[in-house]
Amino acid sequence: MMRIVAAVIFSLYLVLVESGSPGARETKVGSKAFTESVILGEIVTQLIAGSGVKAIHRSQLGGTRILWEALKAGEIDVYPEYTGTLTNEILARHRFETDKQQKEFLIGLGLQLGPRIGFNNTYALAVTESTSLGLGLYSISDLTAHPDLSFGFSNEFMDRQDGWPGLKAAYLLSQKDIFGLDHDLAYRGLVAEGIDVTDVYSTDAEIKYYNLTVLEDDKQYFPTYNAILIYRTEWADKYPELVKMLSALDGGINESEMATMNAAVKIEKQTEEEVARTFLLEKHGRESDRSSRGMSVRVLANTLDHLALVGISLLAAILIAIPLGIVAAQNPRLGHLVLTVVGIVQTIPSLAMFVFMIPLVGIGGPPAILALFLYSLLPIVRNTHAGLKNITSDILEAADVMGLSVRARLQLVELPIAMPTILAGIKTSAVINVGTATLGALVGAGGYGQPILTGIRLDDLSLILSGAIPAAALALAVQGCFELWERYMTYRGSDRGPQDVGF
Repeated sequence: MMRIVAAVIFSLYLVLVESGSPGARETKVGSKAFTESVILGEIVTQLIAGSGVKAIHRSQLGGTRILWEALKAGEIDVYPEYTGTLTNEILARHRFETDKQQKEFLIGLGLQLGPRIGFNNTYALAVTESTSLGLGLYSISDLTAHPDLSFGFSNEFMDRQDGWPGLKAAYLLSQKDIFGLDHDLAYRGLVAEGIDVTDVYSTDAEIKYYNLTVLEDDKQYFPTYNAILIYRTEWADKYPELVKMLSALDGGINESEMATMNAAVKIEKQTEEEVARTFLLEKHGRESDRSSRGMSVRVLANTLDHLALVGISLLAAILIAIPLGIVAAQNPRLGHLVLTVVGIVQTIPSLAMFVFMIPLVGIGGPPAILALFLYSLLPIVRNTHAGLKNITSDILEAADVMGLSVRARLQLVELPIAMPTILAGIKTSAVINVGTATLGALVGAGGYGQPILTGIRLDDLSLILSGAIPAAALALAVQGCFELWERYMTYRGSDRGPQDVGF
């Protein structure tokens, strides 16, 4: 059943959103939701686009697993990864003894490793300079003498095989005040003294900007994280000239250069597109015509994406939920099951729901729409059920006396009476959808969530507001439109006398 609904929603999405896209095959470049990955993804995108092949950058696609699954499924063709992450996180359970074994396994998945970009961006732990000097913290081993310290780690680091669980065991750390948070927010928490220790990437610009002390990994726990490209064999076979072009990145960026590019985005407030364009021009003599879009263009594009997410999911929910509500009202036993199921769906955390949809329909708009569709069901089903069940028995008896069939009674009597309640459910779903749709940016769906995520990552309030304010305005506009619709329907209903339905 879910696959049928997913297929219908995917078809609607293709018809309404992507009908104007060209038939030519695109190269889809992915990147994770942190600045360095976005910069590297943009460099790859501009290199490919400069060759005349259409390339799109699906940036900020969440964490490692989302990118990995998207690559295997063919939703993206290439993305920047790190050797330590590949070996110790993605392929950790296979425990390959040699690089050759790993390479053969990847070939079996239809994947290949590309050029090593040239720098090692390893994990590390960092504290403020004052904390380091005050407590004598210079290595990770020094943390064992301070069990009362508060650790705030990026969410992915909390669960990675090469993250906190292994680090805790290797260094026998006994701290209890441990919690996960966004990587970029962790820096602010560290400086504001909300936390004492956080995980960092060795090329992060914030280390120098905030004058942090990076603790020595004296037991050499963290492996080497050489930046590398990984791509689909199918794509490489189709575009061998692009693979050769990307080989120009082999050893092309050292740690200092990468840290400088990160700083240009995070501190100097340049865009990733500008930084990538400057790098390609200075290092490779390549001009790029890919430029940053203006604020008005970005807001318009995000608005269209957001309206598509909300509109398609809500339309699909109305078509499914109202019939389900009718069935639930007419069959109490089945109705209890229907209300229970849609109620359980509503309890699934939003982020988990979006990620669950990826295996069904990939990344981009379809998984977000499918998740929003599921969240829209409960208010409409419940209100349809309640509106029909609350019709007084004397009205139903009068309809039966007139000889109306069950279907005619539903169409001419029950649904018109229940319509205000049904509309209230649709309005609730629509308003909730507008807000929840911002999470769609985590799976590449765009919308108002895109500038919000970017603004959080770059600590840019104006970017956050450019997504948050339109989202709030759209929610208010949707609510106002439905209230006008309800008044119109109520006015029409007041003009209809008993003769209109045979009374």
